[in-house]
Amino acid sequence: MVAGKAAPGYVQAKRCIKFISAIGDVVNNDPEIGDIMKVLFLPNYNVSNAQVIIPAADITQQISTAGYEASGTGNMKFVMNGAIIVGTMDGANVEIAEEVGEKNMFIFGARVEEVEDIRRDLGNRSHENTSLGRVFEAMNSGRFGNPKEMGPLFESLQGGNDFYILTHDFYDYVEKMDAAAKTYVDQPEQWEKMSIMGILSMDKFSSDRTIKEYADDIWNVQPCKIPQPSTTEMNRVKSQTNVISAKEARQSKKESMLEQ
Repeated sequence: MVAGKAAPGYVQAKRCIKFISAIGDVVNNDPEIGDIMKVLFLPNYNVSNAQVIIPAADITQQISTAGYEASGTGNMKFVMNGAIIVGTMDGANVEIAEEVGEKNMFIFGARVEEVEDIRRDLGNRSHENTSLGRVFEAMNSGRFGNPKEMGPLFESLQGGNDFYILTHDFYDYVEKMDAAAKTYVDQPEQWEKMSIMGILSMDKFSSDRTIKEYADDIWNVQPCKIPQPSTTEMNRVKSQTNVISAKEARQSKKESMLEQ
């Protein structure tokens, strides 16, 4: 399941959405696996959808290129609810790894300090006779959508144009996804341990802690003590409560007698 939104002028992002849908058309109608696996693009992802999706997820992919996109509170919510991250060392993934431990995540891809050097070298790499090369062949063949419509998207990944170094991170991503699948199937106890350790280690990301840090470090405000009611006020409220309880008891007794 993939979800997200594209700004009206962000044409490349819209091509990504169209490409995901085109992959879904192929996978979901495949006679061998169409009843086993589905590829879905969820439009208009919002909080109401997240309330259903996040508690149900076993795995969450947070795969933005290191240093380029703040993958923020969504991955925190997933881990708090027991999902395990397959992700890059970017955004909140970095903070989560510090608390949860990388051994309880499936981390892949370049680190932020490596990105520039990798980008400069991409133009010298050939994908001929590689698994990624076969992916490009399938993309350009028209198997997944109209290649003329998808052309600019495909071109952005080839010939040294891959700004987000997706072609570099691809192989490590596939390896970690394979490791995640094998752990889930062959080592269910290990998977459960990773999930539980994630939940137990997420207290740092409590909204209470966040608000307190903002108050101390950014807003420079102090907590406002809630005034305690006086003894007289508490007695008045208690007296009113007793009066209401007595009225309710009398009313209940009347209704019981009427029924009889």
